[in-house]
Amino acid sequence: MENLRKSVDKLALEGDLTDDEFLTLLSADESIDEYLFQKAAAVRQKHYGNDIYIRGLIEFTNYCKNDCFYCGIRRSNKNAERYRLTREEILLCAKNGHDLGFRTFVLQGGEDAYFNDEKLADIVRSLKEKYPDSAVTLSIGERTRESYQKLFDAGADRYLLRHETADIAHYNLLHPPEMSYENRVRCLKDLKEIGYQVGAGMMIGSPYQTKEHLLADIRFLQKFKPDMVGIGPFIPHHDTEYKDQKAGSLKQTLRLLSIIRLILPKVLLPATTALGTISPAGREQGILAGANVIMPNLSPKTVRKKYLLYDNKICTGDEAAECISCLTRRVQSVGCRIKISRGDAKK
Repeated sequence: MENLRKSVDKLALEGDLTDDEFLTLLSADESIDEYLFQKAAAVRQKHYGNDIYIRGLIEFTNYCKNDCFYCGIRRSNKNAERYRLTREEILLCAKNGHDLGFRTFVLQGGEDAYFNDEKLADIVRSLKEKYPDSAVTLSIGERTRESYQKLFDAGADRYLLRHETADIAHYNLLHPPEMSYENRVRCLKDLKEIGYQVGAGMMIGSPYQTKEHLLADIRFLQKFKPDMVGIGPFIPHHDTEYKDQKAGSLKQTLRLLSIIRLILPKVLLPATTALGTISPAGREQGILAGANVIMPNLSPKTVRKKYLLYDNKICTGDEAAECISCLTRRVQSVGCRIKISRGDAKK
C-alpha cells in the first residue's frame, strides 16, 4: 500500500509513471482508490475550481455506414429504428438548450452520408450566428481532412473522436476490416492541425481489453495531448455480437478518470452517461474522481430511445429542463457547481 501511495504521489507531482508502475496501479485493489481520487480532484480544483461545465447533446442521426461490432446503431442492426432530425429540429433543440443555460452544443451522430459537408456547414453556421456566445462541438466520426476543414471554416470549435484503443490488434477485434486504427489516428491528427479543440478517448472494459491495452491508451493520450478525453465503461448492446460480454467496471473507469486527470491536468474530462448507466451515482463519483464535464441530452424525447449505442441508457425520457435541474442538485451534492460558460480547454 505504501508503494502504491508513493506511485500516486509521483503521478500527481510529475504526471507520469514507468510502465510497471502504471500496470501495478491499474491492477491494484480498491484500497488505493480514495487516495487516487483525492489527488485527481485536487488537480481539477487547482485548474477549474468547483466549476462543472455542461454540454447540450443533440443526437441528430442514428444512421451509420459503419458496422462496429459493439455498437447498437451499427449498419447491420436491422432492429434499430432509424431517424434523422431536420435542420429546424436541431436548431430548436439548441434554442431550448440556450434558454436553459447551455453554451456548448454537441452534434453527435452516426456516419451518415445524408449529412454531407454542405448540410452540416449550414447547420453549424446557423448555430454560430444565432448563439455567438456558444461553442459547437461535432462528434460525427471519420471524414476527410477537406471535410473537417470546411466544417471548421463554418464555425465548428471542437471535435470528439474516440481513438477507442491504441492497440492495433485490439482495434481490429472491435471494428470491421474496412476500418483501421491508422485512419482513426490520421483523423485525429488532421483535426488538431486544422485548429479544432480535439477530444480522444476509449472504452473501459471493452471485449478482450487487457491492462497492457490500457497502458497503451495512457501513452497515446500523453503523446497526443488532446483537449478533451471521453472515456466510459463498455456496455453491451443486445443486437451486437458482443451482447454477452461483461460490461466495464465502475471501479476501473473511475480509476482511469483519475489517472487521465493527473497525466493531463488541464484536460476537459466528462463524467459520461455510460458511467451513470452502470451506477446510479456514477456521474457524481466521476466528478469526485477528477471529471469536470457532464453532457445532458437535448434531443427530442421522441428519438432518445432510438439512439441506443448500448443497453439501458439513462435519461431517455427526461425533459431537458428536468434533467438539468436534477443534475444541478447532483453536482451540488458533491461540492461543485454548474458553470454557465463555453468551458473551453485551458492551454
